[in-house]
Amino acid sequence: MNQSNLELPSGCILRKATSQDNWPIRLLVLSAKLDPTQLRWQQFWVIECNGKLAACGQLRNFDDTQELGSLVVIPAWRNRGLGSLLTQHLIATATQPLYLECLGQRLAEFYSRFGFVAIAFEELPRSLKSKFGLSQLGKKLIRVPVVFMQYPNS
Repeated sequence: MNQSNLELPSGCILRKATSQDNWPIRLLVLSAKLDPTQLRWQQFWVIECNGKLAACGQLRNFDDTQELGSLVVIPAWRNRGLGSLLTQHLIATATQPLYLECLGQRLAEFYSRFGFVAIAFEELPRSLKSKFGLSQLGKKLIRVPVVFMQYPNS
C-alpha cells in the first residue's frame, strides 16, 4: 500500500491528545468494543474533524517495546483514509519494537498492508505475553480469532 499519497480530508487535523480528549477517547474505544483498560490519553494521537474527535489510536509503552492499540475511527468518517493515516503516523512515531493484537483476519489484513506480520504468541516479548495472555487463552480454548502481529522494521 502506498502511504505517501494519504492526506487528511478538509477540516481535519492530526494532533497529540490533550487532557480534554480523555473522556471522548474512552467513549470512542468503548463504542468500538475494544479493551477499555490501559487507556492513557497521554499516549494517544487523535484526528479531529470539524472540531470533533473522528479517530484515535495509541502507542502503549512497555519495558522494551510498544503496542499499537485502541485504533478507532467513528463510523461517519470511515473509508476516508483516517485509519490508514493514523496507523502510518503511529508506526513513524514508535521508538521501540512495535506489536499489536487484533481480532479477526480482516483487521490482520489491514495491518499487513503497513508491513505488520503475524507472529506466534511465543515470539512476543515477555512484557506483552502477560498482557496478551488472556487473548491467547481465548484463542486456544474457544478459538477467538486473535492475531498477534509485529512491525519488523521497528
